[in-house]
Amino acid sequence: MSDLAFRCVVDASVGIKLFVNEALSDAAQRLFTELALPGTRFYTPDLFYIECTNVLWKYVRRGGLPRQDAQLAVSRLCRLALRRVSTARLAAAALELAAEYELTAYDAAYAVLAQQVHAPLVTADEALVRKLTGVEIDVRWLGQLLL
Repeated sequence: MSDLAFRCVVDASVGIKLFVNEALSDAAQRLFTELALPGTRFYTPDLFYIECTNVLWKYVRRGGLPRQDAQLAVSRLCRLALRRVSTARLAAAALELAAEYELTAYDAAYAVLAQQVHAPLVTADEALVRKLTGVEIDVRWLGQLLL
């Protein structure tokens, strides 16, 4: 994991894979095992939790996840050893970045946080990786991490 220097920003597309079986869930599990190592720091905007909760709710509505399993997942999600950053600290810069690169404000918040903490943004969102390729933001696709 020295490639990430044990510091990164993780977005909801990565976090949700800890709780639902999707493509790259194994890679997300391996990434999050790094949290147990000394010096490891994973950062995320506080919107991460509600974004993941919304995805869990979609699984419940579609009948793919029992409600009690979703509730357990939310509880576990909130206990992850992530360094939470208020979106209020990111909002103004996120708006600028979103406008410049045609991102959602949500995605821009993760990218701005990565800039602020000088760490790569790890995402499972290939479209986001494409939009930020060539930009001065270190964004890495979960599927290409060597763990």
